[in-house]
Amino acid sequence: MTMAFQLTRATGADRSAWLAAVMNRLQQLLAFASLIVIFTFFSFANSAFPTYSNVINILFSTVVIGTLALGTTFVIITGGIDLSIGTGMALCAVMSGVFIVNAGLPVVIGVPLAILFGGLIGLINGFNVAVLKIPPFIATLAMMLVAQGLALVISKSAPIYFSDHPGYIKISTGELIPALNIPNAVLVLLAAAVIAGFVLSKTLLGRYTYSIGSNEAATALSGIDVRRWKVVIYTLAGLFTGLAGVMISARLGSAQPATGMGYELQAIAAVVIGGTSLAGGKGSIIGTVIGALIISVLNNGLQIMSIPQEWQNVILGLVILVAVYADMVRKKEA
Repeated sequence: MTMAFQLTRATGADRSAWLAAVMNRLQQLLAFASLIVIFTFFSFANSAFPTYSNVINILFSTVVIGTLALGTTFVIITGGIDLSIGTGMALCAVMSGVFIVNAGLPVVIGVPLAILFGGLIGLINGFNVAVLKIPPFIATLAMMLVAQGLALVISKSAPIYFSDHPGYIKISTGELIPALNIPNAVLVLLAAAVIAGFVLSKTLLGRYTYSIGSNEAATALSGIDVRRWKVVIYTLAGLFTGLAGVMISARLGSAQPATGMGYELQAIAAVVIGGTSLAGGKGSIIGTVIGALIISVLNNGLQIMSIPQEWQNVILGLVILVAVYADMVRKKEA
């Protein structure tokens, strides 16, 4: 009888471990399952939604938010936030116009300079947060206003057009593989996601990112220079902001200084919907990409169904609330 009891207890423990592993896996797949459900719903709601051309449109519209969200993932995993990515993107787009159109630099030089300018914005954010100890919300909110103002001042509140630089426009709208009809911007996002995923999961920077977000004090006590790595992480996010600035200006064929406001919220939403915890310590690049796709599918599907923009914002806000609540539930269970 004793042996039977031990066997029953062991079986129960194994079952609990198995259930815990299954639940953990289900949580990781929750974002992907949500994407499938939303896509299926809109496919039945409107026959124009699941066409190949519309799927390409969805992927194309994901590029800017997705690129911003990649860098934001690193920042949020550390427990920080970056509100300057939207207007920072607009400023980088303007600087791209300054380098290529106004200064006449070749595209192959102007593009890296614009991306590096984004890295400079991130470097300043990182210095303010890690060295000056300004709360991330305040430091990046101030940078958001600075970037917005500089974009308007430098451009004199007027768009900078790339009409004489078709090579620049093709960075986003060209097709490296014409037979597939996939814009280059989608391929750029895919490549950026692969690089970000590799850095986060396979490098020292990625491990320190998780460590800082899980327990910053313990990480510092273990001898890791938290301030330096935070600066690096915010700088990396700034580089993605610069890349997004290049992609959106190439897509529009112009650098619009007034664009950018609101993109930061959608990028942060994509990160949270993808499973990254606002409390830090948890997150993945694949989850962020799925989160960005969910937002794009929602926007596209609601537009096809002729839902007014105001209600689209309401629905997106509710989705974010559900994602944050799910994150709180996961933390309590952990």
